[in-house]
Amino acid sequence: MEAGRSELLRPPASAGRATFLELFFDLAFVVALSRVSQRFAGLNDDTGWALAAGFGRTLLLFMALWLIWSHTAWITSRYEPEQPVIQAVVVGTMFAGLVMAVALPRAMEERALPFTVAYLMVMVVRPLVVAAALRGHPRRMVPLRLAAWSTASAPLWLAGALGPEHLRTPLWAAALAVDYLAWALGWPVPRLGASVVGRWRIAGTHLADRYQQMFLIALGESILIIGVVFSGTDYSGERAAAFTVAFATSALLWRIYFHRAGLLLTEALDQAARPGQLGAASERTHLVIVLSVLVSSVGYELVIDHPYGPPQVSWLLFVVGGPMLFLVARMRLDYEIFGQIFHPKVIGFVALLLVTPALARSERMVGLSVVAGVLALVALLDALRSRGRPVERPASPIGREASEGPVSEA
Repeated sequence: MEAGRSELLRPPASAGRATFLELFFDLAFVVALSRVSQRFAGLNDDTGWALAAGFGRTLLLFMALWLIWSHTAWITSRYEPEQPVIQAVVVGTMFAGLVMAVALPRAMEERALPFTVAYLMVMVVRPLVVAAALRGHPRRMVPLRLAAWSTASAPLWLAGALGPEHLRTPLWAAALAVDYLAWALGWPVPRLGASVVGRWRIAGTHLADRYQQMFLIALGESILIIGVVFSGTDYSGERAAAFTVAFATSALLWRIYFHRAGLLLTEALDQAARPGQLGAASERTHLVIVLSVLVSSVGYELVIDHPYGPPQVSWLLFVVGGPMLFLVARMRLDYEIFGQIFHPKVIGFVALLLVTPALARSERMVGLSVVAGVLALVALLDALRSRGRPVERPASPIGREASEGPVSEA
């Protein structure tokens, strides 16, 4: 029986690439990310506190979805995706993610309960299934720890879903904080201690694949929005120009992400003495990167709809704020891969920061064009910096040393 349970673990000789099952699983999150964008786009006419509150509520829902997705990525990085039990877990999670996606546009209103139930089924029931499949194996304690912490936060989720609507956001924010804190601390429990994620043995190639794929899914969502919005409005030269600039902006985000650091993520994880530590740091970075792409995609929608609409705080948040957030996260990725931050991203961020006051008084099309110009400058400076030089190799300061204890299978 022990040997059979060990078959659930991903073998050291595994190729590590993402499987078709995981790509199938991602289809539910294509829907989910589109619903997140829909909620963000609904904030177009809001200002002041209403805009901040609406953005915060949508961010909360996105982070709940991200926790489901990232936990699944780590499960398939530690366990063999070809095993029937793991396949059942992934498909079940996909269904729950689809329920959350369907409920998400009104999750803060009348669809709060299905959103919560689907989330708790993944956070509480899924680890119990994995633990049962691993019975007798030392690694079973990790999913049991996760289930214990998720059970502790479950009353907050349910109280938010069933209680007064005005308490939903603070209750869910508290519950989500517990879930993320537990993830960061390794779900510590009395006597058993914690299972620190940074010490896990993982398939670095696989985890890098999953992060890169989720970034591309977010970019795909932005391309879908560009196409759908342009095809659904009356044709005009102004909208065609906005469509072109929006596409160019998405292409520049792709270029900036994959130039060196994004492309070398796999190699960096493979070389790290503690791939789990670097993988955990990269998970947080990609959360921000994916969020920034979604926020930027809403900006494309607003500009294509009304290229020369009046200045509003909401459009500035999406058109300029999204790319600025992307550059910050991309700087962090440079540090994680190379141990340094390169000046083109810093120049781009400072440039957008300096022009923001002027853009607040400009038409939307002007704002998006300036953003595209700044991103093009970043891409050009990146290319010039690398021209004629040896290709940089990963030199991550994260997970380089094994001084904090051995890599763990727990």
